[in-house]
Amino acid sequence: MSSKTPIYDALVRHSEKSRWSFHVPGHKNGKIGIGQHFSSILPLDLTELTGLDDLHEATGIIDEAQRLTALFYGANHSYFLVGGSTAGNLVMLLSAFQEGDAVLVQRNCHKSIINGLHLAKLRPVFITPQIDPIGKFATGVTLSTVEKAFQQYPEVKGLVLTNPNYYGMSMDLSQIVQFMHLKGLPVLVDEAHGAHFGIDDRFPTSALSYGADLVVQSAHKTLPAMTMGSYLHSNSSIIDEEKIKYYLQAVQSSSPSYPIMASLDLARAYLESLTEQRISRILSQISSFRQGLNDFPQIKVVGASCNCQMDPLKITVQSRCCLSGYQLQERLEASGIFTELADPYNVLFVMPLGEISQMDVLLQTIKSILANERVIEIDCLKTNSSETISMLELSYQEMLSRKSVDRPIAEAKGDIAAESVIPYPPGVPLIVKGERITKEMIDTYHHLLKMGARFQGCHHGQLKVYI
Repeated sequence: MSSKTPIYDALVRHSEKSRWSFHVPGHKNGKIGIGQHFSSILPLDLTELTGLDDLHEATGIIDEAQRLTALFYGANHSYFLVGGSTAGNLVMLLSAFQEGDAVLVQRNCHKSIINGLHLAKLRPVFITPQIDPIGKFATGVTLSTVEKAFQQYPEVKGLVLTNPNYYGMSMDLSQIVQFMHLKGLPVLVDEAHGAHFGIDDRFPTSALSYGADLVVQSAHKTLPAMTMGSYLHSNSSIIDEEKIKYYLQAVQSSSPSYPIMASLDLARAYLESLTEQRISRILSQISSFRQGLNDFPQIKVVGASCNCQMDPLKITVQSRCCLSGYQLQERLEASGIFTELADPYNVLFVMPLGEISQMDVLLQTIKSILANERVIEIDCLKTNSSETISMLELSYQEMLSRKSVDRPIAEAKGDIAAESVIPYPPGVPLIVKGERITKEMIDTYHHLLKMGARFQGCHHGQLKVYI
C-alpha cells in the first residue's frame, strides 16, 4: 500500500518556490484576470516545466504515479486520461483493431464508443443486452448471445462491452472473456462507473480481474478525482502497447491538465487509504439511506436482477406515484438535492465513497417532497427483452458519399438514420447513425420526449436521414 502522490507533491513544491511565471498558462499562477473561486487551484495549473514530467513521454513523476496506479489495480500498464473515458474508449478501439474489422459491440454502449467505431472505420455487430424487468433499462449481454453472434459473424476480431451499466448493475464476465481469449481475440471494457470495483469483496468484480485486455474507468465518477480524470488499464498480450501509447498522444491534448492528473494521483492514494473498517462504515450508512428511501411508499428502490451484481454506490429509486422520474428529479432539485440522472421511471443517486452529512435531514426533505403524492403504479412502456444481433445498414465509408435530409421522426420508419439520437444522460444511443429506423425506436423516442427526456440529435423532432 502506498500513500505517495508524486504528481500532487511536485506541483505543491513548484508552487511554493515559483516567484515569477514566464510560461503558459496565461493566468500566471492565478494572478491575472481570474475569479476568486479559482484562486486555490490555479497555482497548481502548470505545464511541462523542469521536474514536472510529460504525460506523453513520462519518465518522472507522472510515470511514477501511473506505475503506482497499475500496481494498485493489478494492471500491466495504467495510463492517466485527461479527456475522460471518452478519450480512453477512442484509444481502445483505435489500438485494438484495423480499418474494416468486424467487432462485436454491446448495444447499450456510450456514444463515445459509437464515435470511436466511426473514427476507426470498423464494422460494428451490435448485441442487444438483457433488459431489467423492474428498472426497464438495459443491463449486459450473455455468453449465449456472444456465441450466437460468432456463429452469424465468424469474421469478428474482438468484443466491446459496457460493464457496469449506468445504474450500477454488473455482469460476471469471466466466461465471455475466456470464450474470446480461446479464439485469440481481445475484450475491451468500458468500465467507466467501476473505478472503485475490487477494493473490497462487497463491491462488484472489476473487468481487470476477469482478464479483460483493455479497461477504461472514469475516476471522476465515483472517486475524488476532477471531472475528465480517468484511467486506461492495459493487461493485454494481444494488443500492441506501442499502438496504445501512440493513440493516447494522438487523441489527448498536448497540453494536459496538471490539476486533473494530480487528482488522479490523489484518487488512487485515497482508495489505498480506505481500511476495511472505513469501508464498512461507509456501506453501513449507504444501507441506512437505502432503507430510509424504501420506507417511503411513493418510491421503490430497484434491486439487482438478471444475474447482476449491484454496486452499493448506486441507488435507483422508481416512482410509485403520479410523478415521472424526470418530475421527481425536478422536485428534488428544487429542494437542493441534485441526483445523477432521471429516466421516465427512475432517479439515480450516486453515493459518495465517504460519509454522508446530515442524512436525517436529507431523508426528511425527501419525505416532505413525497408526502402529498398518491401511491399508484405508473404506466411503463413495454420493452423488447429479446437479445438481438444486428449490423448497420451502411458502412461508415458508404455514409460519406450519401446525402441526407431532415424528416419528421414520426415519418422516418424504414429510413436509415444519418445522425444518432441520444437521450442524455446517460448518453446511450436510442438510434445509431447508419441504423434502419424501426417503429419501436420512434415510439420510444416519443414516449421519452413526452416524459421529459432531453436528447442530442433529432432537433425539434426533425431527424436527419440518408437519401
